[in-house]
Amino acid sequence: MIVLAGTIGAGKSSLTEIISNHLGSKAFYESVDDNEVLPKFYADPEKYAFLLQIYFLNKRFASIKQAMQEDDNVLDRSIYEDSLLFHLNADLGRASDVEVRVYDNLLQNMMEELPLAANKKHPDLLVHIKVSFATMLDRIQKRGREFEQIEYDPTLYDYYQELNKRYDKWFEDYHESPKIQVDGDIDNFVEDPAARQRVIRMIDNKLLDIRGQEFPQSKAQ
Repeated sequence: MIVLAGTIGAGKSSLTEIISNHLGSKAFYESVDDNEVLPKFYADPEKYAFLLQIYFLNKRFASIKQAMQEDDNVLDRSIYEDSLLFHLNADLGRASDVEVRVYDNLLQNMMEELPLAANKKHPDLLVHIKVSFATMLDRIQKRGREFEQIEYDPTLYDYYQELNKRYDKWFEDYHESPKIQVDGDIDNFVEDPAARQRVIRMIDNKLLDIRGQEFPQSKAQ
C-alpha cells in the first residue's frame, strides 16, 4: 500500500491517480467534495475543527481497511498527518484541551486496532509532496473551491503558511514506513508529462528497493 502526504494543494489527488493508473491498482481519495462538514469548518473553524477531524479520521480509517485488501492500492492522504492538522488547529485556538486529549486518545486506539483489522501495521511506502508556499496558494486558487480562497477569509493566509511550514518537520520525523519526498516545484507532475515520468521512475525505484525484486512497470500494460 502506498500513501501520499502533503499540504493542501500539493497535488496529492493528482499523483494518487497517476500512481494507481501506472500500477493498475485502486485509488482512495480523501472525502472533500462530498464532505458536509468542511464548508462549515471554513465558515466557523472554532466550532467545527474537532468535528471535521473526527469526520476525516473515520473516513480515512475505513479507506485504509479497504485499501489493504489488495496490493499496490494508493491513498491520497496518510492517517499519520491527522495529528499534525488537528494540533495546528488547536494551536490556533480552534480546539480545546479536552478535545485534543479525546482526539489523541482516539487516534492512538484506532492505530492500535488497525493491524488487527487489516492484518498489516504500516504502509509500504509514504510519498511526501513538498511544494513552496507560492505553489500551494496557486493550486488552491486554481481548483476554485470558494471556501478555501483567501478572498473568502483573509485569515487563511497565515493558516496555510503555517501548515506548509510544519510539513517539513513532520516529514523529517516520520519513521513509520519507508518514505520518499517529491519536490512538486521542480517536478511539476500535475502539468509536465516529463516530470510525471521522472516521479514515476523515482517511485518504481523505491518500491524495487523495498521489495528487493523486479517491479513491473505497470500492471495495466
